[in-house]
Parts: sequence; C-alpha cells; structure tokens
Amino acid sequence: MAQLNLQHIDKIYDNNVQAVFDFNLDVKDGELIVLVGPSGCGKSTTLRMAAGLEDISAGKLLLDGEDITAKPAKDRDMAMVFQSYALYGHMTVYENMAFSLTLRKENPNVIHKKVMAAAEILGLTDQLNKKPAQLSGGQRQRVAMGRSIVRNPKVFLFDEPLSNLDAKLRGATRREILLLHKRLQATMLYVTHDQTEALTLADRIVCMSMGHVQQIGTPIELYDQPANTFVAGFIGSPPMNFFDVKVSGDELTGKNFKASLTPEEKALLAPYQGKEITLGVRPEDIAEGNEFKVKVTNNENLGMTTLLHGHIGDATSADLKVTTKLKGWANYKRNDIVSLTFTRKHFFDKETTNAIRKGE
Repeated sequence: MAQLNLQHIDKIYDNNVQAVFDFNLDVKDGELIVLVGPSGCGKSTTLRMAAGLEDISAGKLLLDGEDITAKPAKDRDMAMVFQSYALYGHMTVYENMAFSLTLRKENPNVIHKKVMAAAEILGLTDQLNKKPAQLSGGQRQRVAMGRSIVRNPKVFLFDEPLSNLDAKLRGATRREILLLHKRLQATMLYVTHDQTEALTLADRIVCMSMGHVQQIGTPIELYDQPANTFVAGFIGSPPMNFFDVKVSGDELTGKNFKASLTPEEKALLAPYQGKEITLGVRPEDIAEGNEFKVKVTNNENLGMTTLLHGHIGDATSADLKVTTKLKGWANYKRNDIVSLTFTRKHFFDKETTNAIRKGE
C-alpha cells in the first residue's frame, strides 16, 4: 500500500489558537496506527490535515516519499470513513459504493467487479439494492467502508467510525475493521477517544493530550510501560490508581498506608530517597493481602471479575480513593474493611509526571 510520514506538523488557526504541536509519525506500509486521546486533544485535526481537509500550518506530509503537504484532498489517493457515514439517502447501497468510481467515469464492468468484491468482503451482497434508511447502523458503516475499499486508495483514514453505534455493534464492527485490515494489508490511520478500540485494533498507538504527542508505541508498551501519568491514567479500564507517597528507606509512606519496596524498586528509587513521588497501581495489580486496609464504598460484580471501590484507611478524601479488580465473584458490602496488597507498582516523578525507569 503506502508509507506515510508526518514531519513536525503544526496546526495554528487564524485566531492564533494552536491545536497540534510538532507532530511526528512514520506510518509503515500496511500498518494500522490509532490516534487516541480525549476530546479536543488534536487527533481528528491531525487526521484531517493528513486527508487534506485542513491546511497544515507548518511541517511536511510525505506519501511514499512524495511531498503532498499542499496537494488538494482529491489528489492524495486517500479514502476517509467518517463518523456520520455520509451516505446518499436517495441512492442504493450499490450506487453509494460505486459513486466515486462513477464520477471518475470508470468502465461499468470494472465498477461492478469492484463493488461486488467489496460487498463480499463486508458481507453486504444481499443488501446492495436497499437504501441506507433500511439498514442498521453497523451496516451503514460497512457501506461507508465499502465505498472507500472500491477506490483502492493508498491510505485509509477513519475518524471515530464507531462512535454512533451501540456497544454490541461497536464490538462487532471493530472486529470487522481488524479483519478488513488483515485481508487488505492496508495502511490505516484511525482516530478514536475509546482506549479499548485503540488497544484491540492498533499495531501502534499515538496517545495525545492538548495537541501534544504523549507516547507512541505498541498497545502493550503503552499499557505496561506508560511514559507519564497521563498515558497511565488514560490507557486501561478501570484507570490506574494514583497516590502521593514519600520514599523512605525500603518502603513508601502515603496517607494512611505504607507499601514495601523490593530490592529492585529500592535501587530504582535511590535518587528519590526522602522525596515525594507519584505511585501508580493498576486495579488488577491489587490483590487480597495484608499490606493496607480499604473501607469499601461499593462492589461491582462483573462475572469473572469484581470491581471493588473504597478508600484507604477510614478516610474519604479523593486522593485516597482506590479501585481494585479482583478475580471471581466477591460479595463485599459497603463499609466492609478489606486487607489488600500491591502486586505491581509504577513510579512517576511528581514534578515532570514522567515515568521513573531504569537508565532514564
């Protein structure tokens, strides 16, 4: 398919508001990259700059080595799938999928072959004579994808394509997009605010906040080795717990609790002895034990797991809230006292919010 290179991309609007700062990304041939972050972080703006729907204020955009920064959208050989589907209501599914090829005045036989091939890939062969109003949300999104597939573009761009679907359809359509990517071996840029989509779809994730790239890496890298507290808190469900603690010898001292350090952790935190840091612990890295006590506020049974919410000690302050993901079905009640322990910890510099890692 194609390689896409975004080099030092900035987006500054006419009112001098900057939406994207120094964005750098090399998308490999056939790679599925997911841009993820909260609303307003600049991810959709970045995608629209790649598509040619927004001007690039500074930097370069290269497609297979060619500078396309100033090229019009129609000449970029990219296909975009929108959140709103953007289907023509008066046209059939077949006509919607064939529309761009018809505008190009391609041979009708070629158009028919391409539409039928895309319809087979997407399971739409029995829907081709229907109008969009007769289809479910998931089917409409597949038609929108089919319209892109028939063009055989170098790059597919997805702008929050699943946000209008209910949870069940979202999961099914997400799996279809993943299968589509594997079948087409296509280069794809995909924007979402849903970290579950990012973790399940991406070859690599670009996590953004307030126009800045926070971390680029594989899903497991962002989950297991977050670069800072923002990535740590955004990736993972439920989100990571954070506590202010002081490094004291071979233990961490927090409000109403102490946590022991392994020899490796103590060595890592040697430069922080006597100083405050941020301790991060994922809910699944807390187990029943005897290190500290939690007063239960509520208990969510999810079948294979239970989410236990409470406060460390008898406090009710927000900085001592804790969420634990326990295996199996637990029946703790409000105000129960539970003894727990941290099984794995993440450490962050309190001032920079960056992860404290060996050799860094």
